[in-house]
Amino acid sequence: MHEHSPPIVLIGPMGSGKTTVGKHLAQRLGATYTDTDDLFVTRHGVIVEYFITHGEEAFRDAEQEIVADAATRSSSGILSLGGGAVIRAANREIVRNHGYVIFLDVSEQQALQRLGDASGRPVLAGDPARNWSRIRTERLEYFTDSAHRVIDTTGLDVDDVATMIIEGHQQFLARNTTHSMSENTTPETTDQPTVIEVSGGSANEMHGGYDVAIGRGLLSRLPDILGAQPHRVAIILPRALRATGDVVKSALDEAGYNAVLVEIPDSEEGKHIEVASFCWQVLGQSDFTRSDAIVSVGGGAVSDLAGFVAATWLRGVRVVHMPTTLLGMVDAAVGGKTGINTSEGKNLVGSFHPPAGVLADLDTLLTLPKNELVSGLAEVIKCGFIADEKILDLIEDHMSQVTNPHSAVLRELIERAIQVKADIVGKDFKEASDRQMLNYGHTLGHAIELAERYQYRHGAAVAVGMVFAAELARSVGRLDDATVERHKQILEGVGLPTSYHGDRWAMLLDGIRRDKKNRGEQLRFVLLESQGSPVIYDVPDESLLFAAYQEIAD
Repeated sequence: MHEHSPPIVLIGPMGSGKTTVGKHLAQRLGATYTDTDDLFVTRHGVIVEYFITHGEEAFRDAEQEIVADAATRSSSGILSLGGGAVIRAANREIVRNHGYVIFLDVSEQQALQRLGDASGRPVLAGDPARNWSRIRTERLEYFTDSAHRVIDTTGLDVDDVATMIIEGHQQFLARNTTHSMSENTTPETTDQPTVIEVSGGSANEMHGGYDVAIGRGLLSRLPDILGAQPHRVAIILPRALRATGDVVKSALDEAGYNAVLVEIPDSEEGKHIEVASFCWQVLGQSDFTRSDAIVSVGGGAVSDLAGFVAATWLRGVRVVHMPTTLLGMVDAAVGGKTGINTSEGKNLVGSFHPPAGVLADLDTLLTLPKNELVSGLAEVIKCGFIADEKILDLIEDHMSQVTNPHSAVLRELIERAIQVKADIVGKDFKEASDRQMLNYGHTLGHAIELAERYQYRHGAAVAVGMVFAAELARSVGRLDDATVERHKQILEGVGLPTSYHGDRWAMLLDGIRRDKKNRGEQLRFVLLESQGSPVIYDVPDESLLFAAYQEIAD
């Protein structure tokens, strides 16, 4: 969370998950967690005893004092209120004015399951179900009046609830700062973005150089990248990021652009010719000219699709990528590769079209579930094996920090991975030689994605593909045992898979035969001869692939 952002305040009935969600949020955000009931006990003793001794009015007076103190002192923290705190209008006004308030609701059945025998809840004594329902009904109007957002936690995993809250909090902050961002101002911060330059390429394949900015609160930089030439800007984004798109659109509208939102399906479902055709239709109906621009907001699939649309509309218009996933930041948004999928394989149709700039805003990682961060780490680890060993060292030395969006370790990993890609792309934009090394682990990885109909995370597939490539390299005498084992230890250490189904080889081989690196009937793989020394290997016999696959088959 930003150092001076308003606290996230959790309200709701007993059993709605305020404590569980609050503590999980605090862990994910690196923030403090405060429970007003705990503060009350610290100052005044057991709540039930105080209530009986002093009466409800005195209890509510003492509770209000604690709520006011906690709400004004819990900047950038997580604050959980006792279920009855919202009865007082003063408390409702305090939290509404000082924080981002979430009403965590829950079904009666789920609440009673969470509360167990409810022996610690005197107000539920006698008939827990009836009393719980009565209390929730009496307070429901207060809960809804206080909240900026309502989330029903029934049947939801705590991490899913936390993700929804973080997304809402980020959008809440963005809405409150949109005007200042449109004037190219940012909140006071000591965090300066890191800027990595991607050069214009070699003399025989010159293209526009551009910068990748890595930091926090980067939306204010978007108008500078777009420049004065575009009049219309199409913001291509998945439906799941509609609220984020509204914030970007507001910033561009206030900066003088005519911005239009173009919503596409989520993830790989958006990378199809029908979706590209829909985008072309919107551009045509909006009278987009060659001087206008496209902005992508989303993960790697969105960058690929939006880049392809930009490359093909009027034979090429300006595009800026704003990746919101770790995978998008370190891979898809950088390098100028664009593409869509076909029924025969992944990214078989596409073009090279460099962006005008990339804004990798680390704040967007706060909204990602942990499994999405883990998936993105596969591309980071790949860069470690093919080029920068410091990446591997950092992960091994700080394993617990690599999925913490606040950690300096994760930021350094992102910057190093982007630098690896920038260095390679600057030398070989159109993948004639060195750039093929960025496909380490992708040959089998793409085949797995195809076999799974793109329901398997890209990073997980690449992780398996890297172990397969390492086993293949070992079997042909190219790679030592220690480096092969290092693959498994690092990938498994961060939570990525290193094996795949043993009965899928025939299907996977069909996908391998369609890989873009192949030449005619010759199958080709990127292998390592040692850490940092990747090579293209022409497979002399398909039986070698089968033998290597047996080493990773489960």
